[in-house]
Amino acid sequence: MKRLYRSYMNSFKGLSREVWWLALVTLINRAGTMVIPFLSLYLTQDRGFTLENVGVIMSCFGLGSLAGTWIGGKLTDWLGYYKVMTSSLFLTGLAFFWLQGLESYYAICAGVFILMVIADAFRPAAYVAMDAYSEDENKTRSVTLIRLAINLGYSAGPAIGGAIIASSGYASLFWIDGITCLLAAALLLVVLHPAKVEVMESATNNSPRSAYRNSGYLLFIAAMVLLGFIFVQYFSTVPLFYNEVRGLSEFNIGLLLAMNGMIIFIFEMPLIKYLESRPLTQITLMIIGIGLTALSFVFLTFGSWTGLLVIGMLMMTFGEMIIFPFSSAFAMKKSRGGKQGEYMALYNIAFSISHIFAHNGGMQSIANFGFKWTWYFAMVIGILGIFLLMILQSRKATV
Repeated sequence: MKRLYRSYMNSFKGLSREVWWLALVTLINRAGTMVIPFLSLYLTQDRGFTLENVGVIMSCFGLGSLAGTWIGGKLTDWLGYYKVMTSSLFLTGLAFFWLQGLESYYAICAGVFILMVIADAFRPAAYVAMDAYSEDENKTRSVTLIRLAINLGYSAGPAIGGAIIASSGYASLFWIDGITCLLAAALLLVVLHPAKVEVMESATNNSPRSAYRNSGYLLFIAAMVLLGFIFVQYFSTVPLFYNEVRGLSEFNIGLLLAMNGMIIFIFEMPLIKYLESRPLTQITLMIIGIGLTALSFVFLTFGSWTGLLVIGMLMMTFGEMIIFPFSSAFAMKKSRGGKQGEYMALYNIAFSISHIFAHNGGMQSIANFGFKWTWYFAMVIGILGIFLLMILQSRKATV
């Protein structure tokens, strides 16, 4: 037991103090993101919107995310990641307060779009900050630590969110989200000094290669779009399936989502440290991750035993633990020639594109073909993502 504990703790060694502070800021911020996993339920049950309406609203979510990520990348290359991160967190807190008061369908569409423009400007800036604060040999583990903070926040958030919905309704979640964003902004201002950031951002490349002209990188991005398409189903259509087909309550859905976060918190860092020591390329590991995620949908297509839902969530969780740290590290590696904000923005834009089409596509598919065929479509999309990565692997990742 002592050896296991020592091995687990050793997997965290070598990470910089600034990366730990970024992880804490992220934890505080993500601990309050209780609205997102329940957004589709909130819109259908509390506001009475149809599945088609919810699909359009979630597309606005994705469009706002795409625009915000692109703007965030440009602002990061122009102003630096420190200013972008603090401004995004502060304004996102205010936007959550404003959003919960909106009533009409079109107002909510606009509100969700504006919220995501502000909130997702944070993402490319955070990746550039992480890259600046970590050593080359620690890039993947630094990403993993931030993901641990995200998932620890998510593991607490849905469970607490389900309890809050049961006791005081959905509106309270928006206030909690807003407050945690403001707390995260305040902590970032206190623990990371701007002067040190300015020194780190001083190194530039006079002739960087644009991410939008890097064909290999664009192939990688296309695979990430397909991954994102199936991954986000677990936070929009899958909760509806849990509720409407399998009869799970919001609280039980929250517990199932919390299991995902707790498993990641406990196992991801040792898993990444172990996989880094194996003779496997980053692309091979990404292929394995997408494969596990696609395979998880098999367990949603048959039977009535609740344990099948747990097995499916476990498959998706292990796929997630592999794909996201190594894909993030791959993207950061390719951004070192310059225009880091642009490269990391494009990486995050891949998932924003997924949000635009995946939520609405999933809702429309359920409305027209049912849940089972939607899960079949998800598996096919995952296979296409694997195929793109295999092409990239065959080119020896010369991007």
